[in-house]
Formats: sequence, structure tokens, C-alpha cells
Amino acid sequence: MIARSPPPLFSWIKLHCWLALWLLLSACATGTTTAVNSAAIAPSGSALSGQYRNLFAELGYTGPAIDARINRAFNQLFYGDAATEAVYFPAGSNADGDKAYILDVNNNDVRSEGMSYGMMIAVQLNKQAEFNALWNWAHSHMYQADPGHPAYGYFAWSVRSDGIALDEMPAPDGEEYFATALYFAAVRWGDGSGIYQYKAQADQLLTQMRHRRLITGNTQRGSQTGTNLFHPHYAMVRFTPDLANAEHTDASYHLPAFYQVWARMGPEADRAFWQKAARVSRDYFSKAAHPATGLTPDYGNFDGSPWAAPWRPESADFRFDAWRTAMNWSVDWSWWRFDTRAVELSDRLQAFFASEGLNNYGGQYSLEGKKLDPQQTTGPTAGIVAMNAVASLAASQPRAADFVHALWQQPVPTGQYRYYDGMLYLLGLLHVSGRFQAWLPPQQTDKTE
Repeated sequence: MIARSPPPLFSWIKLHCWLALWLLLSACATGTTTAVNSAAIAPSGSALSGQYRNLFAELGYTGPAIDARINRAFNQLFYGDAATEAVYFPAGSNADGDKAYILDVNNNDVRSEGMSYGMMIAVQLNKQAEFNALWNWAHSHMYQADPGHPAYGYFAWSVRSDGIALDEMPAPDGEEYFATALYFAAVRWGDGSGIYQYKAQADQLLTQMRHRRLITGNTQRGSQTGTNLFHPHYAMVRFTPDLANAEHTDASYHLPAFYQVWARMGPEADRAFWQKAARVSRDYFSKAAHPATGLTPDYGNFDGSPWAAPWRPESADFRFDAWRTAMNWSVDWSWWRFDTRAVELSDRLQAFFASEGLNNYGGQYSLEGKKLDPQQTTGPTAGIVAMNAVASLAASQPRAADFVHALWQQPVPTGQYRYYDGMLYLLGLLHVSGRFQAWLPPQQTDKTE
């Protein structure tokens, strides 16, 4: 297993100076401050070195205090009071064992997003029982096994807690997290049997995501045609495989850190494609992020421009999906060290939010920085605070420490909106503490670079 040794401790000042010198040398060598192959001039990323930064520890928080903070968040969100704290709910059993789901409390549904986040959290925290229960529920109630259905091979993105689908078509970020969590489970725990042959399940899902043929059939929304989840020409994740809206994307679905994992662990025939997808997504972040604020839209076109979906025109703005985009470019930088533009993106985004006031900024903005939720006067919620703290994994400025401190000061979310805020909060804690790690087979090291 790669990457289990403790993270090194660096001071923010040393880090700032080192990165500044690094970026200056990169600019001199290439004539630009944009993309360079930082693998040639920088230490290898944490996925290969095994050295995961613990930003909390760098700021002086103790190991026991950090562990207690993560354990408290997990225990509350998974096993807290059902009415006000928990989002994880056991749901009986079947022939494959126990089942459980993650509930979006506000919308009263179960989402592939939350189920796959729950599985990723479980594998990172070595919670195999919870992982298997979530996977069993998802496979039993969300997976589409009918080869004539437009969603064949995918997972319904929204399902009632009794297992009845509300929308049978997938949201691709769920499949991305499902596949990666399954690969990590195969390394961390080894494969079981049936649906717990983790690697085989991940390989099958990845093959469908890449190669699924067109299928037209009836759904709850009438006749639809579904296709693959990744555009074969652009090598980008689609917003949806529903052909009517498949020529669009979502910046928060771009996960180059995961694509590098797939390029090592996925089916051999597609590994070059996943490497290309990772490079393309890194380019996409720089195209989609506003040049002054660093904000990205919820939905986008493949050229990086925002897309105002007809049913949701506000999707051209920085809204709830877009909170996660900084997490995606920052973990990619932390794990793989391929593209120094992630440093500039995090610096730009954090500069914007710092200018708004760390205790005052909102969660919805135009890309130019106009606040679109002026009624939000109590300060940022835990979800966006967590994502902006994860951006510190790539940031080079001293202000990055302020965003980490802000996450530490956040309580575990409770109440009506605890699902989305809570999942992002716990993911943020894992990233910032160095507990969110790439579980790779040792023999894969340096094989694909």
C-alpha cells in the first residue's frame, strides 16, 4: 500500500517562499506562469511519496485533537441523533448483508453523490462495514441492470429512501466517486465475493462510463437516449449522459486526481484515455475560473464558458455545485504535482473570499464577484468553508492558514441542511488533515508516468 507514512510538518512561511521561488523559476524556464510539467522540477506528489500534508498540524493543532475532531464528525453524521444530526441510516439487510443509505435531509431523497461520498469517507477512515452497507444499498436500489434502459450500467442520481427512483438517470460525479472508492477498497481491504469484488466492480463501472453505447428507452420522464459519461473527443466528463444535454459539463465533476488513479488501476486499454482526461481537466479549470475571482460556474460548456441550463439559468453562476471545484484542483495538486496553475487558482480564489471577509462571505456569486445571496448574513456555511480550506493544499500565500483555521472553528453541521454541508465538512477535514489518501497498489508506482 502506497502512502501511509505521517505527513511532514512545514511552516507556512517556508512553504510560501518555496512555492514562490518554484513558480518564478518555472516562468523563467517556460516564458509563462501557466502550465508546466511540475513533476520534473518539484518533489513528487503525496500519492507517490506517501507524505500527505496535515495542514492542521502545520498550524499547531495536536494529533489527538485532530483525530478527535474527525471522529466526532463521523460519529455525529453517521450515528448521531436521527432527527437533527445523522445522515447515515441503516436500512435492513438482504442476501449480500447489511444495507444503509445517506439521506439528503433537506430534499428527502438519497443521492448517488451522497452515497459515493459516504463510501469514500468510509474507506478513508477504515470503516468497511459502513462502506459495504452503502454499496449494497446503492447496488440494490440505484443501479440500473436492464440493458435496454438509457441508464444501463449507471446509478440513479435521486431515489426515495424506500428505494423507488425519482430520476433514473445518473449524475456522473456519483459514478466517479463510486469507482474510485471501490478501487481504494480493493487495495485497503482486499476483494471479497459477489458485489464486494471491489476492483471488478470498479472496472465494470469504468468501462461503462467510457464506452457505453447509445441506448434509447422509456424512463419516468418519457423516452430518453443515454450515452457514455465521458465525451470521447473532448475527454471530459459530461453533465449528464442524457443525449439532450450531454454536450455540457460541470467543473465540479472534473476530478483529475481520480483519473490518474484510473490510469494506474483501471482497465489497461483505457489508461491512456484517463491520463488525457486528467490533462484536459487541468486545462478546463483554468478556462472555467474567472480571471479576477477564481470563481467557476455550476454548469459549463466544453470550451470553459458558463452554461445557463434552460431549467436553471442560475447554473451559469457560482452556486452550490461550484463550491467543490477548488477541492478538485487542490487534491490533484497535492497528490500528483502535475500543474502549477492549481497554485495560482487557489491563491486567486482565496484572495477573493478574503476580500469579502472570512466571516462574512456568502455561497452564491456571479463569476465577477457580485454576491447573489445578500440574505445570507450569518456568514459562510460549513460546506463552502471546508472547500475553501481544502484549497489551501495548493495555495502559496500566508492567508491560506486563515482558511484552515476557519474550518477548525466550524462545528459539525446539524439540522435541515446537514447533508450537503456535513458531507463536504467531513471530506474537508479528511483532506486538510492528510487523511484523504490515494490507496494504490505498490507495483503501480511510477508505471504510467
